[in-house]
Amino acid sequence: MGRIGTPAKDAAGSGAGRSATDGSLLPVDGNRGSVWIAGQLRQAIVAGTYKHGEKLPAERHLADAFEASRTTVRLALDQLEQERLVTRRVGSGTFVNHRPVSDLDNIADSTSPLELIEARLGLEPHMTRLAVLNATNRDLEKMTEAIEKAEAAGDDPEIWTEWDTQFHLLLAEAAHNRLVLWLYQHINEIRSHDQWASMRDKVLTPARIAEYNRQHRALLGAIASRDVEGAAAMVTSHLHFARRQLMGIEGA
Repeated sequence: MGRIGTPAKDAAGSGAGRSATDGSLLPVDGNRGSVWIAGQLRQAIVAGTYKHGEKLPAERHLADAFEASRTTVRLALDQLEQERLVTRRVGSGTFVNHRPVSDLDNIADSTSPLELIEARLGLEPHMTRLAVLNATNRDLEKMTEAIEKAEAAGDDPEIWTEWDTQFHLLLAEAAHNRLVLWLYQHINEIRSHDQWASMRDKVLTPARIAEYNRQHRALLGAIASRDVEGAAAMVTSHLHFARRQLMGIEGA
């Protein structure tokens, strides 16, 4: 289904459909009413033909395009409003209220904690090497501040996680490679999904938080000393430590 603009008869004047702004014909069936019209509009919204926040054509334009009465169109819009696909504002019009599920949302929902750690193991050691080579004094200062904030969080896993996440993001920024940073930002977005909250509270005991803080300090020291391979080995060990916690191995 094409976008619906100001309607016009098709060139043949057959009445089989109305012309959309992109030149395609809109399907019209005189035997179908508001349910069918709602279905056509729903399909266009879900497919992204109309974007979130975008204003739909006026009721009179929709009525002409679908060869239906404005009452029928209004009933169709009522149905979409009940489904929360559109929002109707008096005096302004009807606006799309639908955000399509992104690929990242789909991946986040199906990614296990172990898969996330394995992905980080593939990226962070080299990211750390770049940080050792490229980090500025300001980068080091910001990472130091994040570590201090994490330590000040005490045994609170939620606040600690916020600063742990910030520390690793600052590490990505210190690499000064835009593609690496972009990749790591997507990893961080997956870490922010709700499914990680319950896992976090189970894994982050006070003893483990203290150990993570110690590891962060050691890693920052290696970066400040420009120890490329030492820092890469530390972040690898750090992530393997996290992996063992997720696997439930005791004594790690």
